[in-house]
Amino acid sequence: MKRVEVKLNLDAVAPLLDVMKSAADSLEPRLAVEPHVPEHDADFAETWRSELLEGQKSDLATLMGLFDSEFFTNGVIALDSTNCEPILRACSAIRLRLREEHLQELDDGNLESGEVPLDDLPEEQRRAFAAYVFLATLQEVIVQHLDPTVME
Repeated sequence: MKRVEVKLNLDAVAPLLDVMKSAADSLEPRLAVEPHVPEHDADFAETWRSELLEGQKSDLATLMGLFDSEFFTNGVIALDSTNCEPILRACSAIRLRLREEHLQELDDGNLESGEVPLDDLPEEQRRAFAAYVFLATLQEVIVQHLDPTVME
């Protein structure tokens, strides 16, 4: 099994974890993206939504689980074939939530390119943007080194 270990700067990442945890907690009762479910079968729609919510909850737990006490000891997170897909999905969910909750005023092109005037942003938005970029970078590492489409 292919495994990638990423050494992170604790001083840089620790403040972002608070932002990520808050966004993950706010997703607890809701999906990052609401599905369009046919209205004619309410039982099916509710079951499907419930399963998606449980999957999102599991994905978020996998992502946040990377930042356990061992992480705070050595600053290393481990990515492999067992956690890469849930982490990709969780990163996307949190990024969508950060976009919706803190970064809606920013232009999509600038947000994705990272060309955001940080000095003009309030502290809360700066942290949300930093978390957004961190999660995007984590997704890039996974796609580059653990392409989930070719996993064992």
